[in-house]
Amino acid sequence: MAPKTVSIDYQTTRVLPEPDVFIHCSQGTRIPAHAAVLASVSPVFENFIDRPRKHRSSEKIIQIHGVPCDAVIAFVGFLYSSRCTEEVMDKYGMHLLALSHVYLVPQLKQRCIKGLAQRLTTENVVDVLQLARLCDAPDLHLRCMKLLTYNFKAVEATEGWKFLVKHDPWLELDILRFIDEHETRKKKSRRYRMEQGLYGELSEAMECLEHICSEGCTHVGPYDSEVKRERRPCGRFSTCEGLQVLIRHFATCEKRMGGGCVRCKRMWQLFRLHSYVCHQTDSSCKVPFCRQFQLKMQQEKRKDDAKWKLLARKVASAKVMYSLSLPKRKRDEEMRGTINNHGIRSFKLL
Repeated sequence: MAPKTVSIDYQTTRVLPEPDVFIHCSQGTRIPAHAAVLASVSPVFENFIDRPRKHRSSEKIIQIHGVPCDAVIAFVGFLYSSRCTEEVMDKYGMHLLALSHVYLVPQLKQRCIKGLAQRLTTENVVDVLQLARLCDAPDLHLRCMKLLTYNFKAVEATEGWKFLVKHDPWLELDILRFIDEHETRKKKSRRYRMEQGLYGELSEAMECLEHICSEGCTHVGPYDSEVKRERRPCGRFSTCEGLQVLIRHFATCEKRMGGGCVRCKRMWQLFRLHSYVCHQTDSSCKVPFCRQFQLKMQQEKRKDDAKWKLLARKVASAKVMYSLSLPKRKRDEEMRGTINNHGIRSFKLL
């Protein structure tokens, strides 16, 4: 049976000569084309066309099998017009990606990668992932892996996944490893954000402590001056209010000397932390116990000094990072939302 020649709309305004090459595809169909056009777009076609033939009078024939004939027609149409409709991408996107990779047509390959990424579903993601790996499409491969990660339960129930488990255990292992690494990164990121939030709270607490002890706020102020009753709340009043409650309790608590009060221990921790972040080496700092702690640090080399110094560096770093990454108004809102109005939460030395 002779091959069936199909007519093709080249979608071009150029005046073309008679076709001088035929592309044979499945179902005994052949597509007429022009060697000069194919060679100008694809180096693979160029090498094939330039290959010497036994009989110069014989037809130039290119065999493309393994994909639907309509996909080959769409592929040839793109070589002439550099256009690919959404309808064609819906039907033959995966076939066109394979053809563009094999015949080295980068413009079509990028178009297919973008189109397939937009059409990813839990049903086709496994097939697209395998194709992306074979066609050296790392961006599409990553998009597939992310969709698999976030929708693994749904993908696990598809026929594509069941086929993958039976026939490609190495790819299954890569997917499971990627999911595990993603969960690990997410946990580390969550823990890092929590730590940075705590360091940010402590940084604001240090600023408010200096503000209360040097200028005074609504109820607590410097020991050597009276707090004006008509004084308005400061911009960080939620933090200042919590500190003032702690300071007033600390000043009157009867359990403080015995070390049995948790709230007093928090206040001691804040006073000690301030002494590590304070840059005033003389007695001009008005925060209580600052100079005493600094002298004690110089006289006694305690085992936990390294931990306190590390905490002080992280608190100072958090202050800089918050200042650089967020507008002041937004930072203030976040801090007020995370700090308890009844006091600064206790912290753990790392």
